[in-house]
Amino acid sequence: MVRHYFVYILASKRSGTLYIGITNRITRRTLEHKLNIVEGFTKKYQVHSLVYYEIYTDVKEAIKREKQLKWWRRDWKIKLIETENPKWEDLYKKIIF
Repeated sequence: MVRHYFVYILASKRSGTLYIGITNRITRRTLEHKLNIVEGFTKKYQVHSLVYYEIYTDVKEAIKREKQLKWWRRDWKIKLIETENPKWEDLYKKIIF
């Protein structure tokens, strides 16, 4: 069975505070952020909107990409989001169905 890993970006609002993470269950993990279940950055800064994600089948590649994105300049991250999601829609609404 092929496992999937997701590198994702959450935002507090359009061009707001960004958070980059990795998970193997994106719907569950996004919901945890939205419900403030996990203490930390996303709860403190109200970063709850899933605005971007990528899918991988190799966990090492996913981890490599997550680290790469975390080191990117902020304007590069915003351009990446806006290329795929120009309206900064909350993609959680699309992945739960």
